[in-house]
Order: sequence, then structure tokens, then C-alpha cells
Amino acid sequence: RSGWGLGLLSSCARTPINSRIIGGQDASPGSWPWHVAFTSDGYNIICQGSLITDEWVLTAAQCSRSEWGSLRATNQSGLGEVTRRVDYIACHENYTSYGGDDICLVKLSAPVNFTDYIRPVCLAAENSTFYDGTSSWVTGFGYSGNFYSFVSLHQLSEADVSVLGNTKCSCFYRTYYYYYYYYNGRSITDNMMCAGSENATKDAYYGDQGAALVTKKDSIWVQSGIASYVYDHYLGRPSVYTRVSQYHKWITDRITGMEPGFVTYTSPGNDSDLNYTLRNTVEKTGVFLSEVGGAKVMSSSDH
Repeated sequence: RSGWGLGLLSSCARTPINSRIIGGQDASPGSWPWHVAFTSDGYNIICQGSLITDEWVLTAAQCSRSEWGSLRATNQSGLGEVTRRVDYIACHENYTSYGGDDICLVKLSAPVNFTDYIRPVCLAAENSTFYDGTSSWVTGFGYSGNFYSFVSLHQLSEADVSVLGNTKCSCFYRTYYYYYYYYNGRSITDNMMCAGSENATKDAYYGDQGAALVTKKDSIWVQSGIASYVYDHYLGRPSVYTRVSQYHKWITDRITGMEPGFVTYTSPGNDSDLNYTLRNTVEKTGVFLSEVGGAKVMSSSDH
């Protein structure tokens, strides 16, 4: 199969309704028309995803746990809301909670009609590059206040975040000591990518697993990542996403019917992440970076 899915050439990731609160929390209806929430009771959200064709949703493999029972997929609540039952789930055969491959395809019980409020997102094609600092957005119905409250279909939130290069991100996920506890590290592989905001003030979080990380290319939006590990913002860690471009063939081999739209995204300039190096030490801090050329190295003595 070739780049663009012919059925999506005119609609993939073009948002006819563009108003939104820049830098705010609430997303305007129709501003992210591919966003999907998975529920088991029609209200409390289990996971999230993105519409990529008229009957397929892309999400995280961790969203397919059998004990959740019958799932329903609902696009953002409000105008033009549509609900479908889940007909079929195909998750990556090598998925592990720490090893990656956190990607899953969900087939809906019936196709949806594209409207101003329901449209698919384009996907990053293989060989796409998203350099450190690439401006992006993530959306979700996840946790935003009381940790003990349920994640529910109330108001879709949006956050502008920046991509962190994998080497830089690995600094945040080394094994470290924090308030009398050792936290094991995570390997940030080529199949993953990271994104967040300065001081972790805006990011995906609990309940946002499976949500799309998107970047704008000209007039369309391209999904670069799938929210995977989104729990440690309180430690200053960026969220970890599944890198969509690494799964171009995996997706096309499993999709039936309308083909998704793949777009090659190429970051301009040079990749500054190539100038970062890691230190083989266990730090007594939650955040530390080491950059060739004199960038500050944060350690326990800086706090």
C-alpha cells in the first residue's frame, strides 16, 4: 500500500473548526475531531484513542485488558457525538508493559460518517522525524484535578507540549533515588518518543493512555505518538509515547477497508538531541540532564 489512503485524501486530519483556547485546558468542540474515548459503562473512561479511518481506531495495547469487558468507543462529548461498540481488537504481539510495542488497532462495530466533528487523523509515515523541541499537542479526558475521582466523559482537555529527543528523555528515566526510594529506570527505545512541557506543568496523565500526540504540517495534523507511560509528571518526567512511524507496515498489514492516511513529517534543521550524552550514575534527584557544551547538570546539590 502506498502513502495516502485514497479514501482519506480530502479529509484526513483537516479540522474545519479551529477555535480553541491556546495554552488553556478546555478544547473547543470539533477542534480535535479524531479523539476517541473508550468506556465500559458509557461514562467512566478506560482509555483513549484516535480515529484513523471510518472504522478503525489507534490506541495503546495496555487498553485491551480483558477484564474491562464490553467496550464502547465515543468521540469527544457534545456536538456530533457518536458511539460505537468495539468489534475487534488487534494488539502488537510483542507488547510488554516495559518493553514497548504499546500499540493496538480497534475495529468499530460499524463505520462512522465524517462530519465537521468526526474526522480521522493522519499518521506519521515511516522515516518521519520529530526532533527535540518539535511543537505538538496532546488531548484527553484524563485526570486533571482530584486524583481519586473517576476519569469521565466531561470536558476534553488539550495541552501544548514539546517533543524531547530520546537521549535527552533517557536522562529522566535512569534509575534514581528520590525521598528514600529507588525508582527503576526505563529504556527509551527507537520505537518510543517523549514529550512534555517545562517543569511538567502540562502533559498527558492518568486516564490519557492511548491518546494521540499530534504535530501540524501545513494544514493537516499528523499523529506522531500514542500515549503510553503517562504517570510520572509529579517527578518532573515527560510522558513516553509509542512512535507511530515505526509501525507503518504493522498498521497497514492489519487494516481492512478504507486505508489510513500516512504523511511523512520531516523536522527542519539539525537534531539537537545528538549533542546530549548520558552519565552512568544514579542521581539523588528527579530531574537531571547532561549536555555536551556546558549545559547545567542538575543534581541533588541543586535542590
